[in-house]
Amino acid sequence: MNTKKRIMSGMRPTGKLHLGHYFGVLNNWVNLQDEYECYFSIADLHALTTKYNQTDDMKQNVIDVLLDWLSSGINPDKSIVYLQSLVPETAQLHIYLSMITPQNWVERDPTLKDLAKIMKDKNENMSNLSYGLFGYPVLMTADILNFNADLVPVGVDQVAHVELSRDIARRFNNIYNTDYFIEPQPKLTNVPLLCGLDGNKMGKSFNNDIKISDTDEITEKKVKTGITDTNRIRKDDKGNPDNCAVIYKYWQIFGTADETNEICFACKNAQMGCAECKKRLAQKINDKFAPIREKRIKLANNIDYVKDILNTGSNNARKRAKEVLDGAIDVIKMYK
Repeated sequence: MNTKKRIMSGMRPTGKLHLGHYFGVLNNWVNLQDEYECYFSIADLHALTTKYNQTDDMKQNVIDVLLDWLSSGINPDKSIVYLQSLVPETAQLHIYLSMITPQNWVERDPTLKDLAKIMKDKNENMSNLSYGLFGYPVLMTADILNFNADLVPVGVDQVAHVELSRDIARRFNNIYNTDYFIEPQPKLTNVPLLCGLDGNKMGKSFNNDIKISDTDEITEKKVKTGITDTNRIRKDDKGNPDNCAVIYKYWQIFGTADETNEICFACKNAQMGCAECKKRLAQKINDKFAPIREKRIKLANNIDYVKDILNTGSNNARKRAKEVLDGAIDVIKMYK
């Protein structure tokens, strides 16, 4: 009997993943695989909540995310890797959960509040938001409860999402006088925050990211655009790493303690220019991701094998999801 606690998490397929995804999520998932029973979802239905009219790249985005996961160390022999839309039981559970979820619970979701503020600032009408987007917190809850997950790995800024899922699970149990659904708990992750090369949040749409799959040449070219100490104009000016908004922060993640101290000393004493500092950093990044990128290329050249992993994982996920859904239907006392 499997006594491991169960974890569920996922990502929307919006394109190739960047280094922020790697350090913020993927590396943590890889480390969880041995200790927990893990379910990792490529959440293509969630992608439709905001990209319902931009689906030309959806299939390729799914493959790209899967390639990034597998090359980064997600192991299908240890974890269930699946495509959300290939587990229709989740959508069915979503319907049942939506019937018991008060509307104001959904409206208090912080992501929807942030989106509403953005739309208000742009003078856009909130009525333009789709029903699916308003209901995504309930669909997210169905993702978690459909495997009766104990834990959901999240950062501090995402705890509210799990709290809502826990509230819905508790409400279901109270309404139907049962303890059927586990109330999921957040598993907080302490990960380094990797900002974009311009100092803002890293993201594809901001054109400030480095992709896991970027070549050495592209990586070096992108690192050259990274912000350094803006008060340091010439190479022989003494710099201040504390004012280096991006590059020195990257060194603290990619460099050893000795290497980072060396860079700090050289900067403060004008012994190294920013161009040389960036060149060395790009090499550190490329060295770190060389085996991952090599593995990704091999997997991309064997795409049938990659698709088989997704199909097999989705079938295994369906088996578990069906068991949970059938139990929920019995609790509700629906006709079967």
